[in-house]
Amino acid sequence: MLLDALTLQLGYNAALVALGASALGFAAGTVGAFLYLRKRSLVSDAISHATLPGLALAFIVMVALGADGRFLPGLLIGSALSAWAGLWITGWLGRATRLTEDAAIGAVLSVFFGFGIVLLTVIQSISAGRQAGLEGFLLGSTAGMLRSDALLIAAGGALVLLATVLLRRPLLMTAFDEAYARVQGVDTYRLDLALMTLVMAVTVVGLKIVGLILIVALLIIPPVAARFWSENAPRVVLLSGVFGGLSGYAGAALSATAPDLPTGPIIVLLAFALFAVSLLFAPLRGVLAASLRHRRLQHKVHLRQGLLAIAHDQPIYEAVTRRMLRRAGLLRADGMPTESGRAEAARAAFDEARWHALRRSGTLSELAARDDGLTRIEAVLTPDQIATLDARLSGREAT
Repeated sequence: MLLDALTLQLGYNAALVALGASALGFAAGTVGAFLYLRKRSLVSDAISHATLPGLALAFIVMVALGADGRFLPGLLIGSALSAWAGLWITGWLGRATRLTEDAAIGAVLSVFFGFGIVLLTVIQSISAGRQAGLEGFLLGSTAGMLRSDALLIAAGGALVLLATVLLRRPLLMTAFDEAYARVQGVDTYRLDLALMTLVMAVTVVGLKIVGLILIVALLIIPPVAARFWSENAPRVVLLSGVFGGLSGYAGAALSATAPDLPTGPIIVLLAFALFAVSLLFAPLRGVLAASLRHRRLQHKVHLRQGLLAIAHDQPIYEAVTRRMLRRAGLLRADGMPTESGRAEAARAAFDEARWHALRRSGTLSELAARDDGLTRIEAVLTPDQIATLDARLSGREAT
């Protein structure tokens, strides 16, 4: 059943929903990456919650005009206008008052969402307009999604992705050095406004599939997961889009395998699963990789200290150090160094003496700052510089 869903074999509507969710997820991950690099991820939360009053007001207006209150394009337009209002108020509070951005976001988020809940309560008393299921926009609902709805969501995601690709260079420049971007002629205020518009577009487009409460997770989780895999910003943006697209596609496909599985929460849970895998197993910044690097560093430190102790005929008190030296074949079971152990100890002591001589050198002393207790001096100095240093150590000046 799951394989059929992943290969789009469960019917036309299920395939449309999966493809639409994939386009939405890829767009959300890409836009969210720039928002993450700009350190403004929390803004997406305010925008998503600000859509609720517009959604409810659009329903009321369409019902009052005699139209279908659940007409999706009308609901999305109302949500977009409401999100724009919330975005503008958030920016105005930050500029005109002494409130910090997070305080302004919290105020807008709570007030708009509370107003939207009140309007939803009012809507429940309306006898016309097919209000049943309108609350599905809170957490997302693909049940009964029309072909036109799925195509609208897919097209919206594709347009947002295209706009993001066109703006990628100034967005990256502004994210890393806003002052330099201004010098290069980038209008950072308008660029931030464009980025917020893209976030708003993703939020509005994703209301039907993920819902206004969970869409913020699709904007934040993929870029955070992608950050574990790379230090390269364009690669992080691409990976974030891929993670978002995979979450949307697999989540929609999985929810199609059972009638009671909600699409939005499944998508978010799969995005979190990708985050958990990245957190644990990413080779660059993952927990496992960091733990292995720490263990390798500990191993090097213990070996270095043990060899220096052997070189200076000092006792080795740490049992861990003795055990590591024995495993490396540098120490015998009775605690006496082996021949290779003595040779390595002499080499470590000589390297240590070279570093001390480098600190006393007038011309090369600044290179001594690279001594971390583990780096061999050959990795820092050229052969000629080492020869000069060795000559000083032996009491002769290099000619």
